Amino acid sequence: MVERLPELVRDDELVIRLWKPDDVEMLHRAVLRNVEHLRPWMPWVALEPLTIEQRATLLEEWQDNWESGEGSPMAMLVGEEVVGGTGLTRRGDQPSLEIGYWVDVDHQGHGHATRAARLLTTAAFALGRVTTVEIHHDRANVRSGRVPARLGYQFMGEHPDEKVAPGEVGIDCTWRMTRQEWHQAELPGEGGPKVA
Repeated sequence: MVERLPELVRDDELVIRLWKPDDVEMLHRAVLRNVEHLRPWMPWVALEPLTIEQRATLLEEWQDNWESGEGSPMAMLVGEEVVGGTGLTRRGDQPSLEIGYWVDVDHQGHGHATRAARLLTTAAFALGRVTTVEIHHDRANVRSGRVPARLGYQFMGEHPDEKVAPGEVGIDCTWRMTRQEWHQAELPGEGGPKVA
């Protein structure tokens, strides 16, 4: 049986939790507010705008993915305000997870993506089988690449990839962290996350 991914991770400021079915209005507003901001990098934006009904169906699919252990699309919240989205995804049967993230257009530059990736890396390595965590981004998305670099992920190189969003150049950049490296890393001033 596949181990379920965390449903809640938090520190003193940022709460990362699964999107719930009753979040449909909140998710809808957050996505519509960010469509143009995310269009260059997120292929799913091409399907926008979804209706409320379509988004509710999407939330049900996300819940099924979490229950099966395949993925966990999550809200990034400060208080009750959505500051972005993130999550963990399992890739095949490998003991590896991938972190993805996006930050709300009005909340850039506050370190939310880095904080979320730090919390989710710790949460991923709390799972029994996970030995590596990866972050991928297109070479043109320089801002996204700063996150794994800040956290000490090792840059594994570039390779050609399908161009799936308008801002991409079709070169995937891969960053990797191992369990051993993460546990040896010291992140000054960072309190431990709370995981559920």
